[in-house]
Amino acid sequence: MRLCNYRPAGSVEPLQAGMVMGHRVVPLATALGPGPLGPRRLATALSDTAPAVLGGGRSVPLADVELGPPVCPVPTFRDFHAFEDHVRTARGRRGLEMVPEWYELAAFYYSNPGCMLGPGSPLVMPRHGEWLDFELEVGCVIAREGIDITAEEAEGYIAGYTIINDWSLRDVQRREMKVGLGPAKGKDFATSLGPFLVTPDELEDRRAGKGFDLQMVARVNGRELGRGNWRSIHYSFAEMIVRASAGVTLWPGDVLGSGTVGTGCILELGPEQTGGWLGPGDVVELEVERLGRLRNEVVAAPPLE
Repeated sequence: MRLCNYRPAGSVEPLQAGMVMGHRVVPLATALGPGPLGPRRLATALSDTAPAVLGGGRSVPLADVELGPPVCPVPTFRDFHAFEDHVRTARGRRGLEMVPEWYELAAFYYSNPGCMLGPGSPLVMPRHGEWLDFELEVGCVIAREGIDITAEEAEGYIAGYTIINDWSLRDVQRREMKVGLGPAKGKDFATSLGPFLVTPDELEDRRAGKGFDLQMVARVNGRELGRGNWRSIHYSFAEMIVRASAGVTLWPGDVLGSGTVGTGCILELGPEQTGGWLGPGDVVELEVERLGRLRNEVVAAPPLE
């Protein structure tokens, strides 16, 4: 299944949960009740009976709707560092070697679940930094409650996958990381999710390595800047779930990010090779096979009164 949250394009109506079938969205109001697909509705939406009770309204063309984050609200967001190529290159640009601890545990940081953007939503240029960057990632959404989840059980906790853009202010991040704590203000202003929540069965035939043989592409203003493959991931989402749930309860709707795929950000590629950091007017499109395309435009912050 491909699930989404949507509203009529150009409206201010509340988001509603839907199932994407081809190029149309079928409302899930009868199965879930009104409102978006959120933590409390995940179990019902993923059940075998959900498709049998679809209805409550006519399907609408995808082209006629505005999509929000595929899970709303997000209880917590943990972002990992799971692609070795990205970590090695990014550290190398700073003159740093890989540390052995990276291979011993799946590291992550917490970011702000209250600043989630959907596909098409504008990213307002933050005022507190200048080096704005995108990050091409895959995310998984947790389906059910669990603590101290084992490696054998972990995949059963995955509701589905989505694309993540972990927006970053690199000048701010550089300074705060020197303190040895963070990142914080270099990351917490926005994260984009979408366009869909794609259930694991939709990807199973492309399983490869610790991920899936699916291309991941980043474009800015229509120009391809980075390309990677999910199969190159060093830590699987099952391993991330084991790590994240150690001594802590994961809840339905929690989001785990993979971290950036190799060549999936300006920091790694070098601003001198990409035309510089992002700014107002730039359009970022992140695409992952079978997961869709996540598009956001950077806009200028309104003037301070």
